[in-house]
Formats: sequence, C-alpha cells, structure tokens
Amino acid sequence: MNDTADPAPECRHGGQGRQPVFNLPGILTASIVLLIAIYVIQANVLDDDLREKVYLFGAFVPARYIYPLSEQGLEWFTSPVTYSLLHGGIEHLGFNCLWLAAFGAPVVRRIGTLRFLIYWLISSIASALLFLALHWGEASLLIGASGVISALMGSACRFAFPPEDRRIGMPVHLLPRLSVAQALRSNTVRVFILMWFVGNLIFALGIPLLGDIGAVAWEAHIGGFIFGFFLFPLFDPLRRPRAGF
Repeated sequence: MNDTADPAPECRHGGQGRQPVFNLPGILTASIVLLIAIYVIQANVLDDDLREKVYLFGAFVPARYIYPLSEQGLEWFTSPVTYSLLHGGIEHLGFNCLWLAAFGAPVVRRIGTLRFLIYWLISSIASALLFLALHWGEASLLIGASGVISALMGSACRFAFPPEDRRIGMPVHLLPRLSVAQALRSNTVRVFILMWFVGNLIFALGIPLLGDIGAVAWEAHIGGFIFGFFLFPLFDPLRRPRAGF
C-alpha cells in the first residue's frame, strides 16, 4: 500500500467445506483487474511520450490548482480520482492490490457495489485534499490507490475488529458498527492504529522499508484513513443497535 510522491518529474507515487482461494466480491476483483490492466498498458504498450501524458493528466498535481480554472483542462476535475488508478512500478501495484483485497473485502461485503464505487471516488478525493493542503503549489505527482486503501483500513476499524465480548459468531461484515469511542477503547483497534501511524511516520522520515518504490505519500494515507474512520457511517447500510456515530 504505497501511494508514491516525489518532486516532478518523478512520481510521488465462513461456512463448512473448502472455500475458494480467491473469494473476493466481484466489484473488488474487477477493481484489482482494472488496476493491473492499466499498469500493463501504461508500462508495456504506451511509448514514452504517451506514458508521460498519462502521468501528466492522470496524476494529482498540487501545482495545477494555483492557476485559474480557465487555464485548466478536464484533468482539474478528474485527476483527484484518476491518480488512484495509476502506479509507478510492479512493487507499488502488487503491494496495493494485496492490501486492497485484504481490507476491501469486508467493507465491500458490508456496503455493496454502488456504495463502494462512491466510496472510492470520495475517499480518493479526501486523500488528495490533504496532500494538496500540505504541498500547495508544488509540482509533485501523486499516484496510487493507497489513499483509498487507507480509507478502507479506517473503516474496517469501525466494525471488523470488535472487542472480544462482541464477537458473536456472525460474519465479520455483519458485525455491529462501533462508535468512535467504542473503537478507540478496543485494544485491537488501538494497536492497529498505532502501528499504522508508526509505519507512516517511518515513511515520512524517509526510512526505506519496501525497496525502491519511490517516496511514499504518507499525507494521502492519513487523509484517507481519517476519512474512512470517521465518515464510514455515511456509507454503512447497517444501523447501530444504539444511536451514535
């Protein structure tokens, strides 16, 4: 899970019986296939000029927003989403696909296909907005799905890691949603969030952990996680047993 972000021109970028090895919701499988297809075309089909244009128009670039809208093209509106479909290398893509499968599955099963598509759009924008705020006017390129994946991680913290006394034998995606206070009282959630933020702090300090994948856009990760953790109830079709957010 690594959005990468570097100064331009680099990219800162249940049941019994045997279960299928890949038991993912259809829309999640389609999303992963789409990410892989885009990368294969981008890396193996396009020539250098076209590849550069894909990055220029598809990546999220903070510098784009210091110029008047009248001087902008359609990418002013589309790049806060299209950047989440681009990846800078096979390691970047593979890591993101693995995390997308792991944390996307319970969320997708819970909220359904249409809500997931809307969730992807809005969470990618939320991730880009924090990156924009912290890199205003910079000619940097943000690419990768990890802002969305971070949002899915944040949302999973609201229902997929319940306290021991609330694990009632139902599928994970049907567990009651925890309020923010309940989630933060869970040792499992607290440890997960702590480890997640420590990992992003390490990335922010520039300590390499995952090989040559470029600089990691920890800002987009944090923007996505905050969105997913606090705003998940807006997408959750399952009501909490008691009133609360």
